[in-house]
Amino acid sequence: MRILRIATLCACALLLVADFSAAQQIIINGATTDMPVQMPGMGPRQPKTGTARLRGRVLSVENGGPVRRAQVRILSPDIGSKTAMTDAEGRYEFRELPAGRFNLSANKAGYVTVQYGQTRPFESGKPIDLGDGQILDKADISMPRGSAISGRLVDEFGDPVADAIVNAMRSVWSGGRRRLQPTGRTAMTNDLGQFRIYGLSPGDYYVNATFRGGEMMGMEIAMAAAMGAGGGAGGPVGSNPNSGYAPTYFPGTANGGEAQKITLAVGQEAQNTDFALLPVKLVRITGTVISSEGKPVEGSMINAFPRNGDAGGMMMMMGGNARSDKNGNFTMPNLAPGEYTLQTRSMQFMTSGSGDNMMFTARVGGDSGAEAETGSLPITVGGEDLSNVVIVTSKGATASGRLIFDDGSKPSSLTSIRVSASSLDAESVMLPMGGPGSVKADGTFELKSLSGARIIRAGNLPPGWMLKSVRVNGNDITDSGMDFKPGEAVNGIEVTLTAKLTEVNGTVKDGSQQVKDYTVVVFADEPQKWALPNSRYVTGSRPDQQGRFQIKNLPPGGYYAIAVDYLAQGEWGDPDVLERLKPRASTFSINEGETKTLNLTLR
Repeated sequence: MRILRIATLCACALLLVADFSAAQQIIINGATTDMPVQMPGMGPRQPKTGTARLRGRVLSVENGGPVRRAQVRILSPDIGSKTAMTDAEGRYEFRELPAGRFNLSANKAGYVTVQYGQTRPFESGKPIDLGDGQILDKADISMPRGSAISGRLVDEFGDPVADAIVNAMRSVWSGGRRRLQPTGRTAMTNDLGQFRIYGLSPGDYYVNATFRGGEMMGMEIAMAAAMGAGGGAGGPVGSNPNSGYAPTYFPGTANGGEAQKITLAVGQEAQNTDFALLPVKLVRITGTVISSEGKPVEGSMINAFPRNGDAGGMMMMMGGNARSDKNGNFTMPNLAPGEYTLQTRSMQFMTSGSGDNMMFTARVGGDSGAEAETGSLPITVGGEDLSNVVIVTSKGATASGRLIFDDGSKPSSLTSIRVSASSLDAESVMLPMGGPGSVKADGTFELKSLSGARIIRAGNLPPGWMLKSVRVNGNDITDSGMDFKPGEAVNGIEVTLTAKLTEVNGTVKDGSQQVKDYTVVVFADEPQKWALPNSRYVTGSRPDQQGRFQIKNLPPGGYYAIAVDYLAQGEWGDPDVLERLKPRASTFSINEGETKTLNLTLR
């Protein structure tokens, strides 16, 4: 039991080496919304207060009755996240709100999680715009009963598989291509192999099941070795079949392209979604971790991450793990065939206490606290064991620079700003950490442990500022990013911020009538900008409670704009979708510091 707990803690600790950026996408039943979050090393922003008030009711779509004890969540950069619980009449209220724009959502078991103003599945909600002292009543949210998918999971012998993770997935545009991505709704099979995924919006889904019994065994071995509890070379050996299960899609295929689509109506349950996991031969990988100085690396954590983007994109669904011994040697058992990237980073494990009170701590780097070296190696796993695999680590690149303010002025405090270098490798689930870097009082910053292609951004900016450009030695890398080589030092990065903000706002009509339910998509008039990583030139917006849309901080340039009745959140990132919208779109241009008002017609 102790080893299991330690293995779980280790898996959680591995998340610490992931990349972080200034914003994350929160999945709300398959619809995602970009919300600012605190990054590592960033102190919590002091929430603002004010005199505005927001209240309303959460109601059932079926009968219009109250949804009691639903959790209502309000989000904004100025207040973070706050929650309220509905009463017996379905009422909720938020008080002492500052002026600003807010996102609102409601959730309760058995219902679809819905954002305020969301009327269709996977659609973005509407922002709520409040002024000083404003009281907004009737900010009501209607919640439909959730749909569900249920079934039974068995092995190749027809026996039930317990404790398997079953995901409901959707085909979405993500990371520069269309892929299957988890909706955030999962289930675990019981002792009869049964599962039920509930709270789903109506729409098309694909079901994926993963059983990680062999992987957890490998994690136990790795952690037992780390704790000096055996599990490495020598000691008692148990007999274990060298077979396991591949991640399997309904109705029983390892290929996401062959998965069967399940279409759900409102409140419908797709029953008898039964299928068998695909058995595969598990292989063992043995090898050595060598440092940049040619010495064996002791205590390095090695993880195998699937390179198939359709595998789910979930950090914890790693293929396997191991830890190197004093000679740099490692053994990774129970790995299913597939395409992987082996990634390693030095990690020191420390314990205190004993028995059930044993405490476990993981620290990146060695005893001296020196910067850790990292390594990466793509591999293809077939049906045979792999031996003599060598992973050579290297010191990551460092990057330093300063903030520049284009009009000569600057915010009163710079230390809350964070500069990050996010990976452009959409296929890698987890890459060695790189940033964010704290900005010093003089506007300088430093980023460490960088590797691969990165795009540099400034986050947690004070109100009234936006990114203008990122340059290195006069070269503009704002949107192209930069490839960082092991051990190199890149100096002279200039991150320019501007107070000349842009804004596009307006209303939409259908004939002679103003409409309040639509989605506006704005995208550059140069198609090559549509596919840029983390493109600043493509965005979508929903109207506020008054029916007005607002898009801020577009880079100056020429754009298309179109208002459509419905578009699922994030679909505007697909260049094929933009190509279809372009012939019906209006054109406009915007300059630095300009506010442009558009009066669009619903298309």
